[in-house]
Formats: sequence, C-alpha cells, structure tokens
Amino acid sequence: MKKGQAAMEFLMTYGWAILVVLAAIGALAYFGVLSPDRFMPSKCLVSGGFSCTEYKITTTEVKMNIQNNLGVDATNVVIDLTPQLPSTCSVTSFTYPTVNNGAVTGVAAYTCEVSGKFKGDINIIYTKSGESINHTTTGSISGGIEN
Repeated sequence: MKKGQAAMEFLMTYGWAILVVLAAIGALAYFGVLSPDRFMPSKCLVSGGFSCTEYKITTTEVKMNIQNNLGVDATNVVIDLTPQLPSTCSVTSFTYPTVNNGAVTGVAAYTCEVSGKFKGDINIIYTKSGESINHTTTGSISGGIEN
C-alpha cells in the first residue's frame, strides 16, 4: 500500500467520526441542552456602598433587603428595579426617608410577573447625611423562581 493511500484512509476514517461528533454537539446546542441560561446562578449584587443582604424571586414578586455600608447615614433613598424582558413589574420603586449606617432597608417587595428566570437592574439614588447632592449606584438581580 502506498503512503498517500494510507494517509487518505486515515483521514477519511477519522474525518467521519469527527463529523458525527460535531453534528451531535450542534443538535444539543440547537435544542437548548447547552444553553447558558439553564445554568444562570442566582445573585443579587449592588455596588458603591450598598449590598444586597437577602432576596427571593417568586412568580408574583421580587423581594430584597438592601444594606447601607456607606459609613454614614443615607437619606431620601430610592431603590428602582427595572426588569429585563420577558418579565414585567407593576411596582418598580421604593423610597426610604432614612437608612442608617449598617442598617437594612427592610423588605422591598416588587410586584412582578415572573416565568422561569428573572433578571433585572437595580438603581439606587440617595443623599449622604449632611450633603445636598444626590448620588447613584447600580446593581443587578437574577435567578430562578423559588417557592
């Protein structure tokens, strides 16, 4: 047998095997088995001096507690939740006159229609105690429905 023929037979044999494996991976991706949304972790993150201490997502609402870690009291604290499609929320804002340093806001319960997974953006507008300028910080919340 010639060297060229042996090389061609080798490539043809393993070429078909590689083609079958690629077709299987393509089929899994097409039917959503390899979709990264299935593995989306539950998280609630806020930056800039605030933290999300606890949260829960149900089919009818999104609840969260936000803690003030600024080092000073915060006044006129407004926490907005903007859901990403396909979820919708009828209540999207909570206002707290004062959130003391180290204290939590209390449960902010947003009335939302959630199916499957939820993902939303958190926007916090506040004024530091003793100042008159508003500050803004952002965050995000995502996760699956809990019972």
